Amino acid sequence: MKFFVDTADVPAIRDLNDLGMVDGVTTNPSLILKSGRDIIEVTREICGIVEGPVSAEVVALEADAMIAEGRHLAEIAPNIAVKLPLTWDGLKACKVLTGEGKMVNVTLCFSANQALLAAKAGASFISPFIGRLDDINLDGMQLIADIRQIYDNYGFETEILAASIRTVNHVTEAAKIGADVMTAPPEVIRKLASHPLTDKGLETFLADWQKTGQKIL
Repeated sequence: MKFFVDTADVPAIRDLNDLGMVDGVTTNPSLILKSGRDIIEVTREICGIVEGPVSAEVVALEADAMIAEGRHLAEIAPNIAVKLPLTWDGLKACKVLTGEGKMVNVTLCFSANQALLAAKAGASFISPFIGRLDDINLDGMQLIADIRQIYDNYGFETEILAASIRTVNHVTEAAKIGADVMTAPPEVIRKLASHPLTDKGLETFLADWQKTGQKIL
């Protein structure tokens, strides 16, 4: 499974990237706002850190304007994935931009039918939102499973990018189902290494080592 980090926080991206934990980055208007920086400037810096896809989202609602914004964003760096909403206009823009050889991440997916449409429009990535479905008492993980089955049935090459991941269990379940990619905030990725038994075991080992009176260096 590929790990994308869902943030526009450059130091956090650099830290995880240095550990080999970043295969790409996803951003959105809310994350750009949180960064407090210019979208072109911060996106260009991120693209210089990460070799994999960096999703940059359009804000237009009409297809022609989305295409224009998408082309402009794609000029930032070769690893830009233009992020488009899953609307009919977004699908129209997806078809045009992928036809021009650009990577496209179709976002705000909440149903298997939407994911099917995105794949037929040539999307590079489809981003189903797990957490937001869970918020309204729907099974976000079941959506990942449904999309996986449909894509496998017909050989679609669109990658499933599990998004709106809020817990380490979301990561585990998405990986078991076979999501190609997951994107999560830096703090969720860091929590993947945490386990109370690891902490307890380390505490025990260190206590016993002190009793030996030995040193390694």
